Amino acid sequence: MSSESFRIIQQSQFWIFQLVGWGIWVLMLVLRDLIFVPPEYIFPRALVASLSAAAGIILTTGLRYLYRLVWERGFVIRFLVTWFGSIFAAMLWQPFRNAIALLPFGEFFDFNPTSAEDLFDGLFSSSFPTLLLWSGLYFIIKYYQLLQAEKEKSLRSEALAHEAQLLMLRYQLNPHFLFNTLNAISTLVLSKATEQANEMLTKLSKLLRYSLDHSPLDRVSLAHELETSQLYLDIEKVRFADRLQLSIDVDPEIESALVPTMLLQPIIENSIKHGISKSEAGGSIAISAQRAGDELVIQVTDDGPGLSEDDLESDTLAFSNGVGVSNIKKRLNEIYGERHKLEFENAIPKGFTVKVVIPYDRK
Repeated sequence: MSSESFRIIQQSQFWIFQLVGWGIWVLMLVLRDLIFVPPEYIFPRALVASLSAAAGIILTTGLRYLYRLVWERGFVIRFLVTWFGSIFAAMLWQPFRNAIALLPFGEFFDFNPTSAEDLFDGLFSSSFPTLLLWSGLYFIIKYYQLLQAEKEKSLRSEALAHEAQLLMLRYQLNPHFLFNTLNAISTLVLSKATEQANEMLTKLSKLLRYSLDHSPLDRVSLAHELETSQLYLDIEKVRFADRLQLSIDVDPEIESALVPTMLLQPIIENSIKHGISKSEAGGSIAISAQRAGDELVIQVTDDGPGLSEDDLESDTLAFSNGVGVSNIKKRLNEIYGERHKLEFENAIPKGFTVKVVIPYDRK
């Protein structure tokens, strides 16, 4: 919201509060008159109260501009201006109220023989307390508005910081993946496997185009994420050929579930690096997803050697602190806070499983 828009809203709130507040004041006077004044005088006195309220609105609007002039000054100055400003406004308001008070009875206030005591009768018992109360409410509401504005500013700052963190994490991931893939292409070129290198470059360009077409902060459908993962696996299959097998087990009903973009690629990359590539015969990777109540459970399992019990029980798994998986940890934490899980365990009879549990959301 721009400062101009915020100023317009503040001005609108002031006039709403003015009309509602003075309307309540008139209503209270009318309710009092219903008890103590004969019925034939109720309506005329309500008109007099309305005229007094109109004068009060004019005077308090002037007080508002006065208070805005000293808003940046110290507390003592603001207090003195509030006190004496309310007295001065009451000294203008009370004679007007006294002058019109007799109108319902068909009489007019005669200023000629009037003493100062008659002219300002009710100054400290009615007008001054009312205007002092208005001033107090003005400052309370003003401070509340400023507090809300600061809260909104703080929330916007937190949102921007949150967005910047996600951008940093996502942009960290893209160069990491690109470096690994180019390194693989370089290996193919050195081994004179030009056709394979060319095929890998073609698939890499498709994957990079996909990455550029999506915002780093997007969440996409699970089906879309699986399609992206398939592009990456196609690249890796150029390297591993028949040594890399893939199986996907996902219920079609949950393919519309939302997941962070590029969630699976770093996990699959680690499965290939720490599982498949360590075996001359290669291996397989199984990707599964299922809904468990309000959660979406995604698992990536390879049939590699897995981890020893000591490594599995360690709080700092060697591969989980790499750029890819470490990046996922941070992104999940930024997006879901504590409403997610990232778990690592050995598969049965062999292999390793990475489990991601996130809230189940759909488009």
